[in-house]
Amino acid sequence: MEKDRIEMSQRERDVLKVMSLVLKGDRTQVEASRLLKLSTRQVRRIQRRLMAQGDHAVVHGLRGRPSNRRADLAVRRRALSMYRKKYLGFGPTLAAEKLLEEDDVTVAVRTLREWLVADGLWQRKRHRDRHRQRRVRRSCFGEMVQADASAHDWLEGRGPILTLVGMIDDATDRVVLRFHEAETTAAYMDVLGRWMGKFGRPVSWYSDRHGIFRAEESVSGYDQKQSVMTQFSRALEELGIELILANSPQAKGRVERLWGTAQDRLVKELKLAGARTLEQANAVLEEKFSGWFNRRCTHKPASGNDAHRGTGKLDLGAILSVQHERVVANDYTIRYENQVYQLLPPAWPGERGGKVIVERRLDGSMKIRFKGRYLAYQAIEEGQKKEGDDQETMGALPPNPRSLAHEPIPAGVKHNSPAAVKAAGRDAVHRTAGRSGRTPAEPCPPVGEASVKRTGGHRPAPTNPWRQRACG
Repeated sequence: MEKDRIEMSQRERDVLKVMSLVLKGDRTQVEASRLLKLSTRQVRRIQRRLMAQGDHAVVHGLRGRPSNRRADLAVRRRALSMYRKKYLGFGPTLAAEKLLEEDDVTVAVRTLREWLVADGLWQRKRHRDRHRQRRVRRSCFGEMVQADASAHDWLEGRGPILTLVGMIDDATDRVVLRFHEAETTAAYMDVLGRWMGKFGRPVSWYSDRHGIFRAEESVSGYDQKQSVMTQFSRALEELGIELILANSPQAKGRVERLWGTAQDRLVKELKLAGARTLEQANAVLEEKFSGWFNRRCTHKPASGNDAHRGTGKLDLGAILSVQHERVVANDYTIRYENQVYQLLPPAWPGERGGKVIVERRLDGSMKIRFKGRYLAYQAIEEGQKKEGDDQETMGALPPNPRSLAHEPIPAGVKHNSPAAVKAAGRDAVHRTAGRSGRTPAEPCPPVGEASVKRTGGHRPAPTNPWRQRACG
């Protein structure tokens, strides 16, 4: 009974059903070719085989037979034998390489994998996509904001290429947008400052892994690079805003969909207004698009509470600035951006040799802070003399005593007298016989004499009480 059973695929059963009506004369060969998507010649061949062999004719002739291109059975037996003896647990790729190098057995990786799976020596490792679940909106306004930037030809060739930097609330879809020349730290700080000016400090900030928000540097003691704080992440930490970095663009889909709307409607608004500059684009953005979006495209949050926090006594101008650390020199100067700045009095304890923070603020101004105090300063131009400085150039070091050529000071002339100063110069260090010049100077002999005549030392008289005590 089992010998009479024919295994057919679904396609073969469909062919048999269509061709059965052709054999009965109820369907033409042309109609059968259209239904089976075959040529009429192929339909005639199938009809002849069915008439000669019966229903078995629609089954492929190689069904149940070994392939003519299969590997040699001797190679398979040797490969599996060597695998069991030497390479048990090796992956198919590594095992194929070792079989070729060590045992001179040539077998393809894919073929070896099929052999190992068939004999139960290897299990397939299926790589499935990571399951992702749609993230639910935050319930309160201000609980989380998403931020991003979109570089686009917003002016359609009428002006420069601008970058639209924006923030969108995760719970309500309320936005704050601003055009900038590029996606920079200052641009994000500007938009964040505008948001806080309207609503307050949000709880968390959600953005991509741009270098503005995340950076890595080589740290001594670690083999791999370590995450370091950027200017913007430092500002968020001072504001008490949590930084959350997305792993994919889809994760911050709310702000990504905002760019799709803006690149459609905002571009047309800019065209109707004839905007050609950055200032004109921002005016259209405020008057036309931002207000319309916040009225028509916002979402009602699950909770009516506002999670924003006040700014209180926070100095937003200082926090939202680009800050750099500098060391104060002994002359109370610092160098920043190839410019020397003189710190003005009063001098605070620890200021000389200490570290100050230079704040480059969004309005273009610069502040210098030392331990919570802002210091007065002035820029020193190249070649400008400081007060009380006779050197030709600002910042020149005092002369090296070892490199000075000194004129001898005649004997008998006091070293502090005007004559000595005139002879040796203001910064002279007087030479001494057999000395380095760093010890108290001896008088130099007059010109033409080899040495200075020394007078005899003073000796007490024989009647001096000191001699009497010494002899007694």
